[in-house]
Amino acid sequence: MTISNELLSSTLFSIRDGEVDELYQKVAFLDHCKRAGGQISEDGGIKIQRPLSISEHSSITSLPTGYESVSLAVNDTMQPAIYSWADFAAPIVITKKEELENKSEKAIVKIVEARMRNVMGMLRREINSQILAGNSAVLTGLNTLNGVPAANTTGFLEQGLPTPAGQTNTVGNIQKSVVDVQGWYNRRFDAGGAFGTNGLRGMHQIWTETNSRAPMGEVDAVLMSEAGFANYKRALFNQERYIDEKSLDGGRMALLFAGAPVEQDLAMPDATVNGAGNAATGYFLNFDGIKLCMHPDADFAVSDFEHISGTTARAATLYWKGQLIADHLGSQGLLFNGEVF
Repeated sequence: MTISNELLSSTLFSIRDGEVDELYQKVAFLDHCKRAGGQISEDGGIKIQRPLSISEHSSITSLPTGYESVSLAVNDTMQPAIYSWADFAAPIVITKKEELENKSEKAIVKIVEARMRNVMGMLRREINSQILAGNSAVLTGLNTLNGVPAANTTGFLEQGLPTPAGQTNTVGNIQKSVVDVQGWYNRRFDAGGAFGTNGLRGMHQIWTETNSRAPMGEVDAVLMSEAGFANYKRALFNQERYIDEKSLDGGRMALLFAGAPVEQDLAMPDATVNGAGNAATGYFLNFDGIKLCMHPDADFAVSDFEHISGTTARAATLYWKGQLIADHLGSQGLLFNGEVF
């Protein structure tokens, strides 16, 4: 019996939200972004526009006698940050040869399921890696948090001091060195190559500075490199505090920092990406200020299976359309140079 395209397509739809494959690795940004409400939808449009308040609207007039003239001088406080969509697709293919060699319906469906999990896992890992490190050779249209290498002039988080001279990247077509507002500079701390001495101090400093400038909420998640996460656990030693993350998987114990989950991610930029002494040890992320904007019809959307003209194969396409955007960078932090304890 021939397996119809409709049956194979329905199989893909049913497993889209549960991909796991043998190449699995943690995609901490995507997981925490969705869980903390950092994923939003925007339906259509050539560009994504986010209104930003970049100056004070008016000035205050002192009235010592009550007869003074009130200054009515005002500024246009709004300027849009503009982002281009990033579009990516990956095919899921099965050949006639494979169908004939696996004649039972269950065998063919299992092949399609495995291909779907493999392709979706590959795309999720690549998106996560580009967002954290900005070193994907394929997803170059997707924005990145990593603003350290000279080539990443649009990366959101920089190591320089939060001043026009210290942070010069352009985010959403708005250059930090031109728009001198604290909400457009990320906070940062150099651990000085000695996490045991400076790591926890730096984490508390970033936490304090980001929360002082956050218009809403606190840091939602701290994503660390493997070395940084190990150093954090060493620094805590027997003072660790855990919480039962039932919402995640029914009982896995998660390490926290000031109430925010702390997780390691293989994609965090190390010395090979950022240069010696510049590894990103930890990103402090407030998802009220950083969002993953998705098109509602292209959030890992799966097309129907169709026969490929001129071949014996048939294929479906996994499609993703979205962009990493920033509304507020002052509530985000970067801990760097903390890979050594």
